[in-house]
Amino acid sequence: MERTMNIQDIHSSIKQAYHRIKPYVYHTPLVHSLPFSNNTKVNVYLKLESEQKTGSFKVRGSFNKLLGETSDLNHEYVTASTGNHGMACALALSTLGKKGVVFVPITVNPAKESSLREYGIELRKYGDDCVKTEREARQYAVANEMAYISPYADMQIIYGQGTIAEELAQDLSHIDAVFVTVGGGGLISGIGSYFKVFSKETEIVGCLPENSPVMMESVKSGHIIEMESLETLSDASAGGIEQGSPTVPICQVVVDRWVTVSEEEIANAMLLVLEKHHKVVEGAAGVALASFFKCSKEYEGKNVVIVLCGSNLSMDNLKFVISKSK
Repeated sequence: MERTMNIQDIHSSIKQAYHRIKPYVYHTPLVHSLPFSNNTKVNVYLKLESEQKTGSFKVRGSFNKLLGETSDLNHEYVTASTGNHGMACALALSTLGKKGVVFVPITVNPAKESSLREYGIELRKYGDDCVKTEREARQYAVANEMAYISPYADMQIIYGQGTIAEELAQDLSHIDAVFVTVGGGGLISGIGSYFKVFSKETEIVGCLPENSPVMMESVKSGHIIEMESLETLSDASAGGIEQGSPTVPICQVVVDRWVTVSEEEIANAMLLVLEKHHKVVEGAAGVALASFFKCSKEYEGKNVVIVLCGSNLSMDNLKFVISKSK
């Protein structure tokens, strides 16, 4: 495999995806954070995917996947999700006049389940881990001759998520580092591949909760590993990685460093966004910001972007985060 050529191809496909999905998604704000910049002596910019449609970056991949589907315009679809990808698929399906079923784990965040049901799409619960849920969804798709939409293990999804990088390139002339939360790896695979061609000097930082560092450990091992994920505020990035996912080899090439953070650090970061910017973000977004704070001294005087990937937070978790201030 010629990795350089593959990354170049991914970059080109991301630019195509950007124009394909542009009418259907928001160009989200890139906000300079004066309080975070003053406190760290870093030029901190927040990419507010928390203000994207459905409250998450996931709509980018979902629309790109469905808009690029040409095999059968009447195809029905199946997907599996902890919530954000499911909501994104539900919106894309309904907008484009297609039908589908969403599988979620039995442990799905209540706020995300409630939001998902509002789209009127069929919802099925299975498994206590996202990998088990994904396997069941794939089997259901095969049994019912439906097309499966992976949350991350699909190049069309990766291209869609990578359109965030195209917007960053338009909005900020020089970026020294981008902090991205990593679960299955679709988001960072897209963003990282774009910058490895567009701006090779830009550092791509993979951010994970200490309670679920599956991608980091898989990259270190050179293959996908199975390990227990503990409970975490970053439920959107928790759980295992599907065997055969293209994201692991891509992450091996495009991620320059890894940072893990504790649950306390995640909660504190979420609270700071609420206090300083009056915005609610979910745990996965808190992971990226907490990771930056953990190593901010290394970036003094530089331009750093932190991708705040979503805002779908349960009331229980919001109450918990607020209680940290007492």
